[in-house]
Amino acid sequence: MCASASATGPTSAAFHAADALCARVDAIGSATCVGLDPVVEKLPPALLPKDPADPTQCVAAIESFSREIVATVSKATAAVKIQAACFERYGPEGFAAMWRVLDDASRSGLVTLLDFKRGDIGISADHYAASARAARAHWTTISAYLGADGIAPFLGEGRGSFALVRTSNPSGDALQALRLADGRTVAEAVADMVDELGRPSVGASGFSCLGAVVGATKRAEIASLRARMPHTVFLVPGYGAQGGTADDVRACFTSGHRGALITASRSVIYPKWTAGATWTAAVLDAARVFADEIRTITGQGH
Repeated sequence: MCASASATGPTSAAFHAADALCARVDAIGSATCVGLDPVVEKLPPALLPKDPADPTQCVAAIESFSREIVATVSKATAAVKIQAACFERYGPEGFAAMWRVLDDASRSGLVTLLDFKRGDIGISADHYAASARAARAHWTTISAYLGADGIAPFLGEGRGSFALVRTSNPSGDALQALRLADGRTVAEAVADMVDELGRPSVGASGFSCLGAVVGATKRAEIASLRARMPHTVFLVPGYGAQGGTADDVRACFTSGHRGALITASRSVIYPKWTAGATWTAAVLDAARVFADEIRTITGQGH
């Protein structure tokens, strides 16, 4: 059983991102994360802006959609991952809307991930990390390319970060699969660094506040990366619409539903729905199906 840290409300000195995530997964019974990537053109008809060229209307539309998604999936999933780019493209109004969505998600009990993949060092990294804390994000995504200097600030106050280790996009192979002089791939070298940097923050759950992004479509490498990072939570994109399957992600887990958080976006937030049904009901059904699929993988299914 994981520590019973709360993932809601203002964090305290006792907050530990991995323990809070573990407790939330225990409570929901499925290690799932709904990716929130709102795109105006894909919204339900009732939410479409009258003038799609008006940024203010677009922001209002994606905020309304996002807050409905949060309210709908909060009882069926462990976490929600907000794609910052979908909001940042609209400037200050988009930023403000993103903060309100993150606040809603945190207050609903969801573990919150701010997917902004920042990468910087020194005072700039401190500023990026502070902005994520101010937005009530429990976790962030970051680039590991700059090493420890670009990672440490994001682990302050018990918050967590998922460092990019082995991504699901095919073109990532050009860099991540390169062999170094010692025989490791670049991805394996990054995994070793993540494991080392994360060990000081291992909590009562047995996992550190420094997680790793490991794509579901990289099945051949997942077991090896798991062996290199035994105390690291894997954030696993690529499941569902991007082609990742149950067998692909099984090796991400350490035991039961511990050690990984599987993400799905389009297959949950843009489901097909039949005449007479509401789009939120279709989203809830999709979130529940997703959760049941992951329960089956981890042996928690009924």
